[in-house]
Amino acid sequence: MSIQAGTSTNRRVKPGVRITIASVAAIVLLAAMALDTKIVKIGSEASDSGAFSPDTYGTSEFPKIQTAIEGRAVSADTLATAIAADKAAAAKQYGIPGGIGPEISVKFTGVVGAGKSGVYAVTVPGVPGDVMIRVQTGPAINGTDLRDATGTIHFEQFTNQIEYQNAGSALNNEMKKQVLSKIDNSNLTGKTISVVGAFQLINPKSWLVTPVKLDVQ
Repeated sequence: MSIQAGTSTNRRVKPGVRITIASVAAIVLLAAMALDTKIVKIGSEASDSGAFSPDTYGTSEFPKIQTAIEGRAVSADTLATAIAADKAAAAKQYGIPGGIGPEISVKFTGVVGAGKSGVYAVTVPGVPGDVMIRVQTGPAINGTDLRDATGTIHFEQFTNQIEYQNAGSALNNEMKKQVLSKIDNSNLTGKTISVVGAFQLINPKSWLVTPVKLDVQ
């Protein structure tokens, strides 16, 4: 009795069939990828995903910060007198606790003196001559006074330190758009300006104010 070789289980798949199977598999894979693909407009990723957007944050939050600082602002002459009498008491009465010094909201009208890199000294009536008041007018705005001045923005509201820092920068940038873009900061010396802003009280004889309002008279 003879045994025949090459039963159906041992038959090889023909090359043409293999190509057809591979092609069908590729088509199925491409179709699945197409169904799972989302077209996203450039610049909309943050808003769609819920990620932090500095531009959106600055636009929505700056008006609130501006209003709050205006509401808290104390006249510079009153503040200078209070600081000279008792710095700690003045900080407690007018300030918001900060990292290395309290954040204080202030308002004044004065004559602009010399400036450098957009930072101008301002002589304010009623403020002692040994107290230097300076105002940031850009293009660079340093610090996080606007973020910290009201006591309503906290680190815990953000995912990480980067977002927290970006929130401060976003408020500064929005302030530049809404406030400083309206003035010529290259031609302020000798002019009278009215300012509402905030500064961190570190040196009682030197205030560096970040404005939320600045009007040139």
